[in-house]
Formats: sequence, C-alpha cells, structure tokens
Amino acid sequence: MSLKVLQKDVDDWIKNHGVRYFNELTNMAQLTEEVGEVARIIARRYGEQSEKESDKSKDLGEELADVIFVTLCLANQTGVDLETAFYKKLDEKTKRDHDRHQQNKKLK
Repeated sequence: MSLKVLQKDVDDWIKNHGVRYFNELTNMAQLTEEVGEVARIIARRYGEQSEKESDKSKDLGEELADVIFVTLCLANQTGVDLETAFYKKLDEKTKRDHDRHQQNKKLK
C-alpha cells in the first residue's frame, strides 16, 4: 500500500468518522504523545528499564500505527505529498550516507 493511498484513507476516515482534523498544533502535540508511548515500550521492553505489569499488554505495532496515523493527518492538512517527500529523502540519504555507513567500523 502506498503512502498516497494511506493519506487518502486517513482523509476519508476523517470525513466519514471524525468531525474535522484537529488543528496542526493539536496534532503535533498528539504526535509527540504517541512517540512517547513508543519510546516507553522500547525503553522498557528492549532497553534497561524494567517493564511495569501495566505496560506488558501494550502493543508496539498499534503505537507505531498511531504515530503513522497522526503523521498522515499532519501531511494532509499541510499539503505534503508524503510519498514524494519520502522517496526524495531516501534518495538524499542514499547519496549522503552509503559510503559513510559502509566505512563505519562501529557497524561491522
């Protein structure tokens, strides 16, 4: 499924199930909150912090999906074609980082 399709799916969902998009600042705050939830799971499940009993049932996939959903909302409301932006960024990173990462002894 392409990012264009996902952006349209989110827009359709907002139109059919929501009233409207939250404003950009509210969505930015929501994005920060969702990223924090992902960070909490990662830190406790894969990091050195112990996982609280109440966190053991949290689904990392669902939390990552929340991050994607809010990101798609922000892209839609600000007129960003996320698929085009993503592939442009991937091309830039490929050109910039290929040799750097290949030569990084820490990654060997």
